[in-house]
Amino acid sequence: MAQPQSYKNHTRFDPPFHFFIIPMLFINLGFAIYATIHSWPYYEHTHLWWIAMSIVFFMIAGSGRSSALRAQDRIIRLEEQLRLADLLADDELGLIEALSIRQYIGLRFASDAEVVSLAKRAVAENLTEKQIKESIVNWRPDHHRV
Repeated sequence: MAQPQSYKNHTRFDPPFHFFIIPMLFINLGFAIYATIHSWPYYEHTHLWWIAMSIVFFMIAGSGRSSALRAQDRIIRLEEQLRLADLLADDELGLIEALSIRQYIGLRFASDAEVVSLAKRAVAENLTEKQIKESIVNWRPDHHRV
């Protein structure tokens, strides 16, 4: 049986991205640099183009990954705003607008029993995402984030 999720083990790798794409991009860049150095005086320096394209591939991978993470962050913010709207008293609804997206991301792991008090504390003390996660007593796992 899998170990219950907590602050210490909640981070997750995306195996195709972290263990295949990124290493292959590093190998590609290394090969491009190697080929450029070893063919420098003899060819028309087309290997420089390989280096440039290797860097472009890294930028494409990074841009695609950051776009997906931003979309996930926006969904998390919406989910947590809806959850807080259900749990907060009518006079406390202003708290929803006071939280930052990073604070919402930290709050997603808090149980319903503690999310309201933790959200109030996050606003009052300007807690970071990490501080919020460290403050959670009853961890609510999120196995879908990459």
